[in-house]
Parts: sequence; structure tokens; C-alpha cells
Amino acid sequence: MKKFLMLLAFAGLTTAASAQEPNYPTLKHQVVTNSFWSNWFVDAGFDWNAFYSSQEHGQAVHHKNPFCMARRSMGADLSVGKWATPVFGMRLKAGALWGTQVNAQEWAEHNPTFNSWTLSLQPMVNLTNLFGGYKPRVWNISVYGGMGIWGNRGGRTDEQQQYIDKQNGYSWMGTIGVLNTFNITKRFHINLDVSVNTGEADSDGNDRVSASDHRMIKTRDHIVDFSLGLGVNLGKVGWDNAPDVDAIMAMNQAQLDALNAALADAEAENARLKALIANHKCPEGGKVITEFASTSASVFFNINSTKIASKKDLVNVKEIAEVAKAKGAKLVVTGYADSKTGSAARNQTLSEGRAQTVVEELVKMGVNRDNIEVVAKGGVADLDPYDYNRRAVVSVK
Repeated sequence: MKKFLMLLAFAGLTTAASAQEPNYPTLKHQVVTNSFWSNWFVDAGFDWNAFYSSQEHGQAVHHKNPFCMARRSMGADLSVGKWATPVFGMRLKAGALWGTQVNAQEWAEHNPTFNSWTLSLQPMVNLTNLFGGYKPRVWNISVYGGMGIWGNRGGRTDEQQQYIDKQNGYSWMGTIGVLNTFNITKRFHINLDVSVNTGEADSDGNDRVSASDHRMIKTRDHIVDFSLGLGVNLGKVGWDNAPDVDAIMAMNQAQLDALNAALADAEAENARLKALIANHKCPEGGKVITEFASTSASVFFNINSTKIASKKDLVNVKEIAEVAKAKGAKLVVTGYADSKTGSAARNQTLSEGRAQTVVEELVKMGVNRDNIEVVAKGGVADLDPYDYNRRAVVSVK
């Protein structure tokens, strides 16, 4: 068990490492359709079965324990299938088992053996993706049901033959089950499959039914099956999440607004400098530095983000950083969020994060962290349009 848990932990690391998140917003419950040859799989497993025959009902059956040796049988299975979507799939499963009929008391030590095979078509529903949205995971849970045929070969001794009405043949069967899939890598996985299979009364080669009880469920042969196996994925594996067009357009609009805001700041600064030149004589060199250092620069961000929307905003920040370093002045970085979106607590966190992002850029520019003061204003509505409030401002103290 310890080795199995370690294997699953390793599988989680490798699966997470191989999964590449797209660099654009996506829709949780929509994916891009794959080709016909994508997402096929082949699984093989070893089975442990508990068999319940129709002829034991209404009789003094010695072996009532579902896990007793008389009910146990071993088997193997092989299935081929395809996931058409992250939620819906289909597989064709074939199985073989070697079982023992569970008869009345007098047969306790002489129960006939039988060999049988099953073949069924099983639609599947991935519950994990249905309720959690598609993404690469280590563990997926699916349910399935289906119909098929149950072929048998009856017992062979003369003493047992009186209870066997059909030696070679087949009957219809139904199956339901739960499939647990543990992904080891993108290509290989482990399956733990639990199912219940129900066939006609003669599925084990004996069509005897208790005369005292003819209810449908008790006039059938049943097998509870536990299968542990290994599978391989064929073709392209997985799906690409569908892009969230509305979110992408909103992001692009926010970036455009940030650029417009930066342009507006630059035009305002240009107008201020023109007015300074028009109204004053050319100041001395030290005066120029003092006047320039008193200005500020804004860095803009997208909605609900602490990542700088445009690195071009850092050009003016670098100019201020150089002046501050030359004069040994302190800088103040003030973070903002727009108050029209998000809660007060979220906006406070955003304003702090945006300010810290700019602080890190200043440190990269050579400014001593001790010479930077950080202020977080939270959500504000100082500028119009309100998108402009998603920013951080650098100024000389």
C-alpha cells in the first residue's frame, strides 16, 4: 500500500509538470473539439469476482458469505474505447472468468465449475470533469452502464451434468459500474474498476431457478467484479480549453485603457513643462533636477491583476529612479485599485500588490529598498474613466 501511495504521489508530480496552462483566459466547461483519432485508450486488467447463481435462491445454500472461497473466481479483461468529450465516452469491454456454481447444501463440496466470457458496450460519464470542469488530473471517477452477451461453458462431470441444461451458448447481460482512473503520466494510467453484471438464469450453464421465488432479480445470475489494470492512451491526449472571448476582449480593452491613461499622463507632463518654459527663464542645472524630481510617473494594471499591463510605463519610472539615486532622495510608491469593481478588502490587497510590484522594479533599477516608502490606498475613484485608477504612482518624497 505504501508503494502504491508513493506511485500516485509521483504520478501527481509528473502530471502537474506536464500540464501546460494556456496564457489566455479559458472557459471552464468548454473545450476545443479533437479529431476522431484523439483520446483513444486500451486497458487490460486482472479480475476478482464473487458469483451468485440463480439456482441457489430458495435453497439451503451452504456458502452465504459473499467472500467465501466457493463464490470467488479469477478472471481477466480487455477494453478499447474513446472519450468523445471530457465527460462522455464509450468502450467495448471483453472479459473471461473461471467460476464455480453455488448450489444447494448437498453440492457444498461438489459445486460444478464453469468457464465463461463477456462482451459488452459501455457508455461512460466522467463525473470529475462533469462537475469540476476539464483540466488534467491525477484521479478521475467515471460511471458507466451497458448491455452485452455472456457466453458460457458448463461443467463436465457426469454427476454434475443432471443440473446443467446448456453446455455451450450465451445469454444477454447488463452491467453497471464505477471506474477510477489514476494517471501515472500523460500516456499511461492505472484503473480500479468495480462493476455488477447481471445475466439470464443459464449464464453459468445451468438454468435452474427456485420454484418458490420467481422475482426478476432472483431469477438471474450475478457477478460482482473487481478489476485492477493498466491502460495506455493513444493519439492526442486531452483537450484544449476553449478561449474565453469576452474575457480576452476585456483584457485587451483594459490594456488599451492603460495605454491611453499613460498617454494622458505624458501629455499632461508635456503641457506642464511647456508652461514652465514659457513662464520662466532657463533655470540653473540644479533647479532643473529639482523641478524634474518633483514629478511623478504612473504604472497601470489590468483588472484584478498585479502584473504591469505595459512595460513602457517603466520608462518614466526609470527617469525618476535615476534622479532619486543621484540626489539620494527617497521615493514613495502609492498603489490604487478602482472602487467600482471588487470588495474593499480585495481592492486593498490589489493596491498593496501593485505597489510592491513597482517596488521590485525600482530595486532592479538600483534603488535601495530602504529608500522606498510604500502606501496602499485601496479602491478609489479619483480618475475618469475608472479604469485609470488601477495603477501605482512613483514620486519623489
